[in-house]
Amino acid sequence: MSAKFFDHAVLPVESLEVSRERYQALGFTVAADARHPFGTENACVFFSDDTYLEPLGIAQREDCEATATKGNVFTKLDQTYRFRVAQDGFSAVAFKTNDADADHKTFQALGISAGKKLSFGRNFVDGNGKKERASFKLSFARDDRAPDATFFTCERINTPNVDRSSLTSHANGVTGIKEIILSEFVPSDFQYFLQPVIGNRDTPSHSFGMEITSANVNFNVLTPEGLTAMFGATRQTLDRGLRLEGIVFAADKNALLAALKQGNIEYRDTGRYIIVPAANGQGAFFAFEGN
Repeated sequence: MSAKFFDHAVLPVESLEVSRERYQALGFTVAADARHPFGTENACVFFSDDTYLEPLGIAQREDCEATATKGNVFTKLDQTYRFRVAQDGFSAVAFKTNDADADHKTFQALGISAGKKLSFGRNFVDGNGKKERASFKLSFARDDRAPDATFFTCERINTPNVDRSSLTSHANGVTGIKEIILSEFVPSDFQYFLQPVIGNRDTPSHSFGMEITSANVNFNVLTPEGLTAMFGATRQTLDRGLRLEGIVFAADKNALLAALKQGNIEYRDTGRYIIVPAANGQGAFFAFEGN
């Protein structure tokens, strides 16, 4: 078993326009809106460490509902999350893969497959307006005890030959994603689900929960008490199951503080982290760590 590389975080939003305004106020550079062929749309935030955020909106509700009914796992789980949790939130994480077919077979064998694979393509626009066609294949995993958190692998079948450098430069000094924060009342109950999904059997425990590290990003599963103690955040449900709660970024502290001041963004400085609570268009809490 080898650790997978984290690729991106999926953050459902009620309005891409509101989300774009929020991310820009936070000092992020936001890519142009892009539509999926099954009814959803996004406006991504790319980082120089080859990770990104995917604020995900609804472009055409009828298409989302129709494709979900026909077995599109992506739209089905997005609709489930919006119904169960919120229109703005943090619903899924994706990992890079070179073989989504093999991942799907593994997930099936382990009894954690969330459904059929998904292949699709869409146009990508770089910072200069150049368009290229991108195509992907996704394989999904989910623990039935945790219906509000989805994990999937993403194989890039065709990678656009475009210059993304202007999209990975951010006024807030963020260079990438360091950590994904989850919550659960008994984190160790989900270690045997997370180990094959992330590709690492090592799950050290600590006083607030447990950690499991992918090839490039740490996953920290905290108890509700740990979530509050470390980040001042509150788990919003008494139901059991993994919840995706927040994202820790690597950032230049001076640039970040200047951007937050300019954007009139409220934050809390814990010494280790600059923490921005979840908000409309943002979904998860953001914690920034750096010099």
